[in-house]
Amino acid sequence: MEDFSNYKINDFVKLYDKDLEELIKISSEITRKHFGNKIEACSIISAKTGECSENCKYCSQSKHNHAEIECHPLLDVETVKKAAQSAKDNGASCFGIVTSGRVPTGKDFEIILEMVKAVKSINNLQCCVSLGLLTDEQFERLKAAGADRYNHNINTSENYYPFICSTHKFSDRIDTVKKAIKYGIMPCTGVIIGMGETREDRINMALTLANLGVKSVPINFLNPIKGTPLEDYEDKIDEEEILKTICIFRIILQDAHLRYAGGRTTRLSKENQEKGILSGINCIMVGNYLTTKGSLAENDKEMLEEINMQLV
Repeated sequence: MEDFSNYKINDFVKLYDKDLEELIKISSEITRKHFGNKIEACSIISAKTGECSENCKYCSQSKHNHAEIECHPLLDVETVKKAAQSAKDNGASCFGIVTSGRVPTGKDFEIILEMVKAVKSINNLQCCVSLGLLTDEQFERLKAAGADRYNHNINTSENYYPFICSTHKFSDRIDTVKKAIKYGIMPCTGVIIGMGETREDRINMALTLANLGVKSVPINFLNPIKGTPLEDYEDKIDEEEILKTICIFRIILQDAHLRYAGGRTTRLSKENQEKGILSGINCIMVGNYLTTKGSLAENDKEMLEEINMQLV
């Protein structure tokens, strides 16, 4: 197996010039070495939807955008627990509680802590939370409540970030990931591919995650939503480019869990979803996403069986 440890950014960019099947062969060997044929499943719930103060251009939940979505305030604890149990029954080993907004405060944060405890009361189910730019005190309390993971994506590269969002900085996201690590919560930190970024930007995303030591990486593919500034970005990336990007992320992040997240069912055919798993994806998100539909758990299980992958 080739040694990629001394590769520079330009070396990784040149990997895009390789034939897709050749690249898949390289990344697949790395994936099988670290994970065999095991696939992990996770699921999420949008515990609070819409009315977000941040102006991320891809997001249907931003108050600055005009997407038509159904907003709702924070759900009750029992609703979240029932959803978590359903996810567990469908094969998920981790359940994520996601809220819109810059950061939850006051009573909302207290209720979220109870949600975490409720999810953790379900045997053998990990709890992930995605709550924005938390303070040190909030992270400390989340850890005490039992949170296992904290999802906070970098979304894109530092260079491209000002084009995507101006209400907070790339450094705010990095600082938040570092806080999660500081308080003993595993960061689940990923990206969105297809927002007009360059190949160099994508390499920088992967290298940033490697430098942070992130071992859980959701890979989203932009699903352009009407009413957002990126609604016409359908043609910014094709399926072959997506697959090559998965391969290169695996080459850079060799022992990290790469997760299929938002957009995979709309941006990839079933055949190419399977190729993505063979290329380097070893975790899938089952069920729906935040404001868009996902795939049915039974369909994912059938797909995994077809390519001899084992859900764990």
